Amino acid sequence: MSERLGITEDDRAIADAVARFAQNELAPQAHIVDRDEIRTTRYASQLAELGVMGMNLPERWGGIGASPAALILSIAEIAKACGSTASMIGAHYLATDSILIGGDDMIRDRYLPDAASGAKLGAFALTEPGAGSNPAGMITRAEREGEHYRLRGVKQFISNADDAGFIVVYAKTDPNAGTRGISAFVVDRHTPGITVSAPEKLMGIRGAPAHEVTFDCLVPVANRLGEEGAGFYTAMKVLDNSRLDVAATSLGLSEAALAAAVAWAKERKVGGEPLANKQGIQWMLADMKLRLEAAWLITLQAAAKRGAGEKFSDYSAMAKLCASEAAGFITDTALQVHGGYGFTRELPLERLVRDARILRIYEGASEIQRTVIARAMVA
Repeated sequence: MSERLGITEDDRAIADAVARFAQNELAPQAHIVDRDEIRTTRYASQLAELGVMGMNLPERWGGIGASPAALILSIAEIAKACGSTASMIGAHYLATDSILIGGDDMIRDRYLPDAASGAKLGAFALTEPGAGSNPAGMITRAEREGEHYRLRGVKQFISNADDAGFIVVYAKTDPNAGTRGISAFVVDRHTPGITVSAPEKLMGIRGAPAHEVTFDCLVPVANRLGEEGAGFYTAMKVLDNSRLDVAATSLGLSEAALAAAVAWAKERKVGGEPLANKQGIQWMLADMKLRLEAAWLITLQAAAKRGAGEKFSDYSAMAKLCASEAAGFITDTALQVHGGYGFTRELPLERLVRDARILRIYEGASEIQRTVIARAMVA
């Protein structure tokens, strides 16, 4: 199966090392992280030692040059143990992918090695209170003032913001040019004029807090990623990558939920026999397995296209849509298999259900993915 899906021995070796760390260090603490809203940025240095914080980066900038398949396998293993940690890493990748895709070698040299080593965490600021799935509606402005830009605006639901060493901010340099007026900037977190709110009270992924961030600060021209107006293109390329990260997180949560459901069905007895002997339960397990394997196939197919340098926007959208919708179904069905016990905090099912819910919203809601897929079909 691994050969058919294009997973190499190197990919598996990387993922196995990550899996050992995830099960030994992350999984035992996941319920405490969720209950007490402990920031998973605490794991950044350990993850960096494994190469995870720079797994999306070439060796030149401190990364390990991992394939897209290895990246997906590794994120899935982390999410299987702790969804919050996977979300924190995904936000970091959004920032570093922005620099890798949109920046020149000078700015890559300044930020990416520290990001890969865990010395600096990245945050990605695209969403605004009035502009989520429609970036063209953003009102954050960046106005040129000599060798600086005056950056003013508010960004919403920014993961990693309070712990970040740098934030990649998307802003309008030409408010009359629509998406062609958007530019991207790397902003040092402690630049005067940046205010980060208290964390939002989230339903799930409580160990990966999101914040409102207000900007009224100066940013050097040298911190712009590419030319003015190139920001929207950069953001869309970044989101192609990140949708695979979200798909991988979905796969990991689904794996955890399905494994819990199978174990429970074997152990729990009703009427003197295991639940697993009941045809109704068997069909539920079968439906979960079917959706999980389909999501793996489309996600790894998208990863293969990305690794081959092919256009993969539509496949990334299909992977994100398929895997996140599957995660919603699988976590909910796994809870149903557990009955009333699944609804308690003693078991991980209720946390998995809550963590999975955001996956159909961030990095483009399911409705947006359907639009991306359809437009590719009729273009």
